[in-house]
Amino acid sequence: MKSMKFLWGALATLMTLALIAAGGAYWGLKQVEAFAGAPLTLDTSRQLEIKPGTNVRQLVRQLAVQGVTENDWRIKALLKLYPELAQIRAGLYEILPGETLSGLLEQLSQGKVMQFPLTLVEGRTIAQWQTELAQAPHLNYKGDEFAAVMAAQGDTGLPEGRFYPDTYYYEAGHSARKSLTQSYLRMQQELAVAWEGRDKSLPLKTPYELLILASIIEKETAKPEERGWVAAVFANRLRKGMRLQTDPTVIYGMGERYQGNITKKDLRELTPYNTYRIDGLPPSPIAAPSRASLLAAANPADVDYLYFVSRNDGSHVFSRTLAEHSRAVNKFQRKQK
Repeated sequence: MKSMKFLWGALATLMTLALIAAGGAYWGLKQVEAFAGAPLTLDTSRQLEIKPGTNVRQLVRQLAVQGVTENDWRIKALLKLYPELAQIRAGLYEILPGETLSGLLEQLSQGKVMQFPLTLVEGRTIAQWQTELAQAPHLNYKGDEFAAVMAAQGDTGLPEGRFYPDTYYYEAGHSARKSLTQSYLRMQQELAVAWEGRDKSLPLKTPYELLILASIIEKETAKPEERGWVAAVFANRLRKGMRLQTDPTVIYGMGERYQGNITKKDLRELTPYNTYRIDGLPPSPIAAPSRASLLAAANPADVDYLYFVSRNDGSHVFSRTLAEHSRAVNKFQRKQK
């Protein structure tokens, strides 16, 4: 009888200890979940660089020193519960206010590094893009990558106009060559589409000539509704054997000498790009054309204009005859009534 009482007493003790242990485990689990799900101590966004070989314990110690989180037993418990969170990957990350420790570790374990935009703006030259690439944050740019990309593609031509203007994305430390290769291949695709769908009566012999014409259209107007008319003027002039006489080609031929104005001397200067002095198209594009300019060059508007002049507000007056054009020039450029 005494032995039975002892047995029941021992069993009750074990059950009590088990309940205490279970209660303690439950309390500990709740502590870990609350810790992992609480926002980190951040007022503003912050960049976080994880170098190769960094483990999660080193990272947490670093964050604790910075006052972003705490480094105690709950970290070890969290990683025991979710060991996949310990597999952090190297790279540059962004921590945003409101981010939690578990959310951050999940981001790092999945390698969701920062993506930086590289915008190649239409109408700009390779020289202008090179300046912008050299200033792009965290981009590995070693100089004239444009020629290197073309060489890798087996293209021995000039880089100008051969890269498609758009926004491309890169990771910190990545070479500019990857984005530029995407840009180069994209332009080949867009040019091929435009050439295939072109007006077959165009006075153009090759896709490259279409690219050159599109670059001039890009520089002449930023108004979508005018591109087709500008393209028509140049196509009509080429058919008639008239010189294009377009200022952007003069400016491009002047290079760094251009300081915002074109003089009569500049118009008379014989350069490979001065379409006041040369017949037909210049030898290469003068800027990066957009898709809209490519399509306009491929299918000009059905008009018989031969001239246009700026109204000085971004728009142009189009004329069929030299007399009409002279009156427009007098009105809008020489301010004569």
